[in-house]
Amino acid sequence: MSSSLYFIIPALGGYTLTSLYLLKNPHILHRKRRTAFHCTHISHRGGSGERIESTMEAFSHAVEQGTEMLEMDCHLTRDGHVVVSHDENLLRQTGQDVTISSLSLEEMPLYKERMEVTFFAGHYSTGTDRKFALLEDVFRKFPNMPINIEIKEENTVLIQKNTNMPYSFSISRGMQLLLLFYSGLLPFVPLGESFLQFYLPRIINRTYIPEERILKSRLVISLIEKLTMRKSLLKHLASRGIQVHLFVCNEEQDITAAFKTGATGVMTDYPTLLSNYLSRQRNQD
Repeated sequence: MSSSLYFIIPALGGYTLTSLYLLKNPHILHRKRRTAFHCTHISHRGGSGERIESTMEAFSHAVEQGTEMLEMDCHLTRDGHVVVSHDENLLRQTGQDVTISSLSLEEMPLYKERMEVTFFAGHYSTGTDRKFALLEDVFRKFPNMPINIEIKEENTVLIQKNTNMPYSFSISRGMQLLLLFYSGLLPFVPLGESFLQFYLPRIINRTYIPEERILKSRLVISLIEKLTMRKSLLKHLASRGIQVHLFVCNEEQDITAAFKTGATGVMTDYPTLLSNYLSRQRNQD
C-alpha cells in the first residue's frame, strides 16, 4: 500500500495542477464558441414588472428600452398553436382554472388587469394589452431580436417546432456541470450548450418567495450559493464562449452582485432599471 502511494500522490498532484491550469486556459483544448449575438440585457417574460407579462406590449416596451434578448415560455394549445405563457394552468394569470392544452386559440382568456410580479413579491404590473401572444407573431415583429424560449413541458411536437437553436443547460446537465467542475474534469470535457442560466441565489426569500419548502431554509440557500456561484466556474464558461445569465435581478444591488459573480448577462423584470444601470456603468468607464 505504501509503495503505491509513491505513484498515486504524484499522479493526483499532476492531475490537479493540469486541471487548474486548463480551467484558467480553456482555449488550449477548446475552440471558443461563437454565437450570432451576445446579450447583457435580458427581459424576463418581456419585462413583467413594467407591463403585463409575456404580452406583445411587454415585448415592445422592452425593445424600446434597449433590451438585447427577450425571455419567454411556450405551451401548445389544443389546436396546435404555440402560445407564449409561463404557466400551463391559467389560474394565476387569468383567474380561470383551465389549461392551455385544453383550449383552442380562440378560447384563450385574457390576462388579469393587474398581475403580481413573481420575482418581486408585493409589486404589481398593469398594461393595456391583455392578450396571450403567439410565438410566430413575436418572431414576425422582432425578426432580429434574440429570443430565449423555455419550453415548459415534455412535448415532442412543441420541441420539434423550435429546433436548430442554441440551447441552455437543463437542470440535469447543470448538475453534471457541477460534478465535472468539482471533480476537476470540466476543462477536459466538450460542452454543447451555448448558455448557462441560473437563479442568483441571494434573491431567494427576499424578492422571490419560493413555494418549495426546502428553499425556505437559509442554510439550503447558503449551500446552493456556495456551490454554484463560483467565479472560476463562470469565468471558465465565459472563456469558452458560453454566456452566463443570472436571474431574476429586480434591484440594483442584485444586478451588481450578478456581474461581480461573473455573469455575462442579467435577466430582469424591469428593463428600464437595467438599461439605466448599464448606461451609468458605461459612463463611469
